[in-house]
Amino acid sequence: MFKMVQRNLLRWMRSLRVLCVCLMCVCVAHTAAAGPETNSAASLRAKYMALGQQLSNNQFKRPLYVDSVESPSNLRGDIYALVDYPFAAVNHAFNDPSHWCDMLILHINTKFCQASTNPAGSLLVVRIGKKNYQPLMQAQRFEFAYRVATTTPEYFDVGLSAETGPLGTSDYRIRLEAVAIPGDKTFLHITYSYDYNFAGRLAMQAYLATLARDKVGFTIAGQPSSGQVDYIGGVRGVVERNTMRYYLAIDAYLGALSTPPAQQFEKRLQNWFSATELYPRQLHEVDSAAYLDMKRREYLRQQTSR
Repeated sequence: MFKMVQRNLLRWMRSLRVLCVCLMCVCVAHTAAAGPETNSAASLRAKYMALGQQLSNNQFKRPLYVDSVESPSNLRGDIYALVDYPFAAVNHAFNDPSHWCDMLILHINTKFCQASTNPAGSLLVVRIGKKNYQPLMQAQRFEFAYRVATTTPEYFDVGLSAETGPLGTSDYRIRLEAVAIPGDKTFLHITYSYDYNFAGRLAMQAYLATLARDKVGFTIAGQPSSGQVDYIGGVRGVVERNTMRYYLAIDAYLGALSTPPAQQFEKRLQNWFSATELYPRQLHEVDSAAYLDMKRREYLRQQTSR
């Protein structure tokens, strides 16, 4: 009897770890939840103007703004960023599902990504797992439908969606929209969300009480104490850390486009890791050698599986 209980407990703990990783890494946005007019170039430019002060003066040391919202059954995050790349380059990069895989693999928890297209549309098969190299069968599998909602010479809106996740989570969505800004720059908006039920809420609470008990996000919470800045924790901290990781992956991918094709992958890896180390309290997980070795092996596996 004891052995049976022990086996069930170990099985539940493995599922809990998978859920927590997925909640951290594969979050994306309800289009409806983003507001009535966020799907237009005009409204995104208006948001850029409204965020002028926050973009120029913040703790990120770059033109970036992060927001997050928690409700009883949904978690959503938003990131707005001005990037120093022409809109045409950004549009070309993220209107191709295979380019999304080359970007997503930079994230420390993404173990695999493969894009395919059929008469029904484009699909991304993504595996999410631990912060170290692991067999693919041990990583959680997601199938994301890829959709281009709008694309024009000055604005695009694309998204990924997966209906289900582990332990009572559902309706995972990723949305990226971008608009051209004068001076050959681009203003990005990433929204992400997922729904969760009672089991999912319990799993996240267990994760926050154990593995993530000392983790924080980027939003400053109240007045600084003991000479240190206090940052938000909890599920909003989880969302904000991964919002930053995904933004840095997008930026690292774009930053390597001017490098010769054979050198772009290594350049993206170096860019992503160096950028995360600017925020060690929130984002440091492994050293450079461990990250680079893991990602080279994962990228090789991803390429040879095509």
